[in-house]
Parts: sequence; C-alpha cells; structure tokens
Amino acid sequence: MIKKTCILMLTLATALSGYACDEDGKTGFLPENDLKIGVFDKSRNNMTEARFNEIIDKVDAVYASVVKSKGGRLKWARNWKDGTVNASAQRTFWGTWKVNMYGGLARHPLVTDDGFALVVCHELGHHLGGAPQTGGLFMKWASNEGQSDYFATLKCFRRVFGNDDNQEIIAKMNVPATVQTKCEEKFTLADDVALCVRSSMAGQSLAKLLGDLRGNSNVKFDTPDTSTVSKTNNAHPEAQCRLDTYFQGALCDKRVSDEVSNDDATSGTCNRSEGYDEGVRPLCWYAPQS
Repeated sequence: MIKKTCILMLTLATALSGYACDEDGKTGFLPENDLKIGVFDKSRNNMTEARFNEIIDKVDAVYASVVKSKGGRLKWARNWKDGTVNASAQRTFWGTWKVNMYGGLARHPLVTDDGFALVVCHELGHHLGGAPQTGGLFMKWASNEGQSDYFATLKCFRRVFGNDDNQEIIAKMNVPATVQTKCEEKFTLADDVALCVRSSMAGQSLAKLLGDLRGNSNVKFDTPDTSTVSKTNNAHPEAQCRLDTYFQGALCDKRVSDEVSNDDATSGTCNRSEGYDEGVRPLCWYAPQS
C-alpha cells in the first residue's frame, strides 16, 4: 500500500495484527509511492478485472489448502478499482493470512500478466517464504522482502504455472540470451527450461517497474549487482538486486516439494554451503549464515 506503519496505537485489533514491514516501517511490494492508475486511465495496460481475478484464483487454488494446513485462513483483498500501485500482506492475531492486491499495480504499463502473478506470489511469500524473516511488534512472521522475491520464483510461480504449456508461452517472448542459456544449463527437460525462462521474464517485468520508480529501469540479466551486504537487508533491495533474486530463484534446481523453513534459511533452497554458485540468494541483500 502507499504507506502504512506498524505501530502500537489505534485499536487492540490493529495492535494484534501485523503488516509485512521493512525496516522503515513502510509496507508493500514497492517502496512508498504516489502513483495512481485508475480503471479508465489512458496509460494503463491491457489487464482486465476478469484476468486480475483469474490470476489470483489460480494462486488461491494451489495455496489456500497449504495455508490451512499451517493453521491459517487465506483471505484475498481484491481491490480492482483502487488505483494504488502496490500490494501488501497482513496477518492477524486470529489466524487470518491476508493478501492485499490493487488494480493500480495490475494496470501499470510495465507489469505483464506474469509480472502481476509474481507479485501475488511475492505477497504470499511473506506468509510462506520462510527465513530470513522480519515482522511487526507482536508477531515475527513475515519473510523479508528479498526472501519473498526469492520464494516467488523458487516455489510459488513454479507450483502454480508448472502445468501450463510454458514452451508455447515463452515462444512468443523476446528472451535474452543470458536467460535462455542459463536455464538450459540448469535444467534438462524442455518444460523445466521453459518454466525457468517464463518466471525469469516475469521478474524482469517487475524489476523494470521497480527501477522506473527510482529513475532507472535499465536493469539487465547480464549485469548483476556486485555489491555485498555485511548484514541481511530486510528492506526493499534495489531494482537490479531484485531482478537478480528473481532470476536466481528461477535457476535453483531444488524441488518445489522441498519445504522452506522459518528457522533454517538453507531448507528447501540453493545455498553456497552446499556448493551451489547459481540459484542462490544474491549477496546484494542476503548475508549467509556462518
């Protein structure tokens, strides 16, 4: 959302719930912004309300039961008419795991259908993405921003769209050589390669949006962020770093069924400690445990 803060005020209900927050206390898939894209805005893309709901429904069909198995109730706030260019996740003390999706973000000209789906996966990732986590004042429950990005391509997008005809879908895309080459190096089956490519391209859509908001949408797969953090960054990484994260999640060859953990950041993920040099969380936001 444009701006919310995790604060101990207002009502008991608010105090006993939490938003997925960065270190500045602002919530949402994107950093704080003033953008609004209405239903009839001339700059909008071709997203329709029916498609907006179809994408959310497809994710819900896979993950509602997963959330239930973990003691939660998955609730979607489908704010199609709201022009807000953002999304957020919320969890209440009473077991509601909420995802807030806004039409403004879905209608942004840089957001593809798959890009929107990846945002849905990112927000769900705050609930299910595992360590490293951050959280509100009462409940440390939310996977941080980088981990939610990583989970989105590592698990969620694969699980939701894995049975699509991904070879046919990517045949219509202008795929960078770096993406095609690396996906072919990591996966043997053509369907797995195609899914790797598709999820990577969804990440490119979002990274361009993130970069555009910060004045530079020139993010590329073959120019990764080379910075190294000394401490894991829980806030929003820069656009190139986030593209790297989506790409690495897509390149990790761990099975979708390999569960992530709230306590162990290595569980179900590709890690340098296991000898992986691809498919790992980028060091531009993640500091591996010793």
